[in-house]
Amino acid sequence: MKINPHGRAKVLTQSEIQLIFSHGLDNDRDACRGLRLRTLFAVCLFSACRIRECSTLLTQDIYTQKGIVRPRLIIRKSNTKGKLATRLIPVID
Repeated sequence: MKINPHGRAKVLTQSEIQLIFSHGLDNDRDACRGLRLRTLFAVCLFSACRIRECSTLLTQDIYTQKGIVRPRLIIRKSNTKGKLATRLIPVID
């Protein structure tokens, strides 16, 4: 978390990340929403993309027509910061 507008964001430790996945994204009101939040957080964490970039991903940006996960996420130019170029982010196994 930023201390002031000119500060640096805190880097989460492995235990803090585990805590977020196990307890921080639970939602008793809507279990499906909790799953979506975990997925959103995981994609942002492991791809270093921004929330806006992640939330604008389309199914075809992640999966092939045969339903296989692509080797790279496709973040379209129109959804990137600065709108300079389409980003291809490698997907880890």
